[in-house]
Parts: sequence; C-alpha cells; structure tokens
Amino acid sequence: MSDADKTKIAVHGGPDSPGWLAASAFAPGAEIIACAGQAEALAAFAAGQAGLVLLPVYNTREGAFQPSLRRLERLEQGYWRDNVVLPLNLAMAAAEGGSPEMISGLSHYLRQAEGFLAENFPAAPRRFLPEETGIPERLEKGEAIIGPEELLLARGFTLLHRDIAPFNRTRFAVIGREPAAPTGYDATVMVTAPLMDRVGLLHDTLGEFSRRGVNLLDIRSDTDLATQRLRFYFEAEGHRDDPGLKEALTSIEERILKEPGAFRILGSFPRVDMRRRLIRKIGFIGTGDMSRWFADRLEGEGYRTILTGRTSEIRPEEMIPQVELVCVCVPISKTPETIRRFGPLLSPGQGLVILAGEAAGPLAAAREACAPEVEVMLVHNLWGPAARSMKDKNATVVRTASSGPLCREFEAFLHKHGANISVDPPEAHDLFMGFCQKLPSAMAVALAMTVSSKAVNGEDLENHATLTSMYAILSMARAHAQNPRTYAEIIASPGRGNEVMRAFAENLARVLELGEAGNVAEIAGIIEANRDILGAGFLERNMKTALKVDEIIGNRTDES
Repeated sequence: MSDADKTKIAVHGGPDSPGWLAASAFAPGAEIIACAGQAEALAAFAAGQAGLVLLPVYNTREGAFQPSLRRLERLEQGYWRDNVVLPLNLAMAAAEGGSPEMISGLSHYLRQAEGFLAENFPAAPRRFLPEETGIPERLEKGEAIIGPEELLLARGFTLLHRDIAPFNRTRFAVIGREPAAPTGYDATVMVTAPLMDRVGLLHDTLGEFSRRGVNLLDIRSDTDLATQRLRFYFEAEGHRDDPGLKEALTSIEERILKEPGAFRILGSFPRVDMRRRLIRKIGFIGTGDMSRWFADRLEGEGYRTILTGRTSEIRPEEMIPQVELVCVCVPISKTPETIRRFGPLLSPGQGLVILAGEAAGPLAAAREACAPEVEVMLVHNLWGPAARSMKDKNATVVRTASSGPLCREFEAFLHKHGANISVDPPEAHDLFMGFCQKLPSAMAVALAMTVSSKAVNGEDLENHATLTSMYAILSMARAHAQNPRTYAEIIASPGRGNEVMRAFAENLARVLELGEAGNVAEIAGIIEANRDILGAGFLERNMKTALKVDEIIGNRTDES
C-alpha cells in the first residue's frame, strides 16, 4: 500500500459524487471523508482530519470551476501537488422503460448533460439530488436519472440512453501538505495579486514567458471580489524550481508589474493532459543526432522513447512490438530499404512516421511493406540537430490514405512546439525540395569546386564580396562547415528534385550564353519576366528580409 493509500482524503459529496469517484481512482485504499461542501472539505484538511483534499478545477463540458480556483487562491496552508482526471460515461436510466416525466441527478451530472437534455427533453422538469445522498436505490414512476453508466447498472436500472455527454472529463486538484518534487514533466500554477490596470499589461507579461521558452498551458482572468481589480491565473510548463520559469516570474514582478510578491505559486505537479493520448511509447530506427533531438523533445512531452540501430543494445525487431509509433530516421539513401526491412513487422493499429527529406520513394516502400491498417505519414523537418527548438521553423508533412489519429498526435506535437507546417502530396514535396534543398546544396558544392579550380583564397573572396554575393558565400560556408554526408544525401536523393537541377543547368547555360554575347537587353527582359512570375508580394516580403540580413552582414563587416 502506498503512502497515498494510507492518507485520508476529504472530498465534497458522498460515494456516488464525482469527488468520491476521483479520490477512489487516485488512491484506491484511502479512507475518504465525505463533506457537505468544498469549504467543509478544506476545513477538514486545515484541521488535520485529512491529509489530502480534492477540488474540481475543470470539466471538458462545463469549463473552469471558478469557485474552486478562488478557494485555492485563499488557501493559507497546503500545496497543489497532483491531479486526477476522472472520465465519466454518463447515461440516462429508469426503473422501467418509457418516456421520462421527470429527470433526476446530481447537479454536476445534470449540467454536463445539459446539451443532451435541451435537445431531447426540453420540457421535462429537473430534480437536483444532494451530493451526499447520491443516486437512490429506487426511482419514482416516470422518473429517469442521469449518472455514470456503471453506477446506474449496479442499481439495476434500465438504460434509456448511453454516452449522452461524450468526451466528458473532470480534472481535480490534489492538495497536500508538502510541495511535489520535480519529475522532469511538470507544470506550475500561479495567480497574480489584484493588479493596477494599464495598457499592454498582459502582452508584456506573456512576452516574458515566451522569450524564455516557457509554454503556457492555461491562462484566464478574474476580477477580485473585494477590490474589483484584475487577477490573472497561469498554468505553465515546468516546475517552480526550473531556472527559466523562475527567471520569467522574477522579471515579470520586477520589470512588468513592478509589485513585489505579485505572483503567488499555488503548486507544481506532474503535468496533466486533458487530451486523450493514444501514444505512450515511440521507437526510433536510427540513433543519429536527429533521432536524439526528436527523442529529447518527445520525452519532454511525457512520451517514452526507445532508440535502436546497428549498435544499440535493443534491436529494432525487439522495439517494434513495444511501441505505438515507429519513427524511421536514417540517411535518405537508406530510408526505403529500412522501411522494406522493418515495415512488415508493424501490426495493425501501429503507426509509422518517416523522418526523411524525400517522399515518393519512402512512401512507395511503406505501401509495399506495411499492412493497410498501419498508419503512415512522412515528416520532413527543415532544420538540423543544432537547432535549439522548432519554433518558427519549416516542416513539411506528407499525409497518406492510412494516416490516422496516431499521425495526427505526432503532427500536433510539431504544431505545439511552433513548427510552421506545410502539407504537400509526395510529388509536390519532392519538387519543392528540389528548389529549396537539392539545388542550393549542389550550387554550394559547385561554387566551392570553382573556388578550388581557380585557386582563389577564401578570405580574399569574402573581402571582395558585395552584400548580395555574400548570400552565396554564406551558403557555401554553411554546407562545408557541417556534416558532408548530410549534403551529399540531399544532392543524391532521387525524385523530382532532379528535374529542377536539370532545368537550372539548362537555364544557367542560356544565361551564360547571353552574357558572353553581351546581350544586356535580353537578360534584362528575362529578369522583368521573372519579376512578374514571382509576384509583387513575394518580392516585397523577401526584399524586407534581405534588407534585415544585409544589416546584420553589414554590422559584422563593420565590427571586423
């Protein structure tokens, strides 16, 4: 029996109430103290009659329970240290069949089923049952009752309607006497004091969190009853002892609010997710830097990850049955054969995410190797393992006919971390990558080869560059300062990108021919036609970006 099982837990309501059911789920062996209300439950905790107290704070159908949050703000002792998410499958039942003339239930259950009742029984009167009394053993003639399906069946009632309030979950705060220790996957709840209002107050506050990479899970405002001043409630990712969160709170108090003690931390606890997660474990085939980069961030979201490869202790064959989702992250040239080898080992109901820069070949291999019931999606992240985050970085998602909820959950992970997601069909993806990766990489290599063939010194080249030509030099430097295999894989990838390479080579030959002939008018005409094709909006946006880059390059040149 755990320590939680030995603790007395105070709740509002009797054995059929949501609070009682949540306490039973949290600590099945605990003694539960039924109280007439939340104030009484908190009083029992304050008096030492209970070691824990549970308060409902949010329901997916009702929203936030503001009275509970206000009570937590006034709590003088204790810490919000954990959560219980109680799923409730509500049903309507009666002693016998027939259309109900009156509908009974606990207030929580009736409110959560209000949509169903308004649509199907708008005129039927309601009878609110006391939380302490719970669901009765018998019903009056013509009376129906709403409650958890399992409890109604246990009373021997006949179900009239099932699942009348879908996606119904209530979150309960677990209040204890000691703060919770960090787990590595935490959240912290805090509330401000009543604040003096000013323009931009919330905007400036949120900026302090954003600048430090602190993600906010919840934010809401309330008016302090006594002063009628605004208060803000925040729930942020991270433990109260995490440096980033501590720095954000200090900066907000000292620079933004300018009121010492403006924040009160209600507690830190293991992060709770009201969403229904289908994925618990994610396995990687490939142990390179990019696999580890994704694995680290997925672990930070509460997923467990397993990395496998040629030198790992656990083999891919052993990993696959243990996970819901498999990610293939190997060099582009090895991706199709890897999928053909391991794809047949995936079972229906599992998912395959291909992390690769070429789409047509790997997806064709997945169609051949995987069962139709295996979900398949390709993700091309347009950043490398040196990136600190994926915020505002581009990613391409290529969905397939078999993409489903597992793939959507992985895509939601990218979206949450700020990736700029484009959705393309396979052929379009490979064409775009021909322009945006394959061709620039090839040009960088060819430029360096030309520098070598002409025996030009790199520093001399840099010293003679204009701001415009510096772009090509920077691209060349970037490609040659990193892993050569990465750029070689991009250049050698198959697919429609080769069309782009050939077209560029033909057009470059034509421009060279016109230049050697001194045909300025025709070259200018080509540039004018290109401007029309590219479009004014494209040119304006990217010219602004180029000017900002020019400023950075110019400053660097001045400093040197």
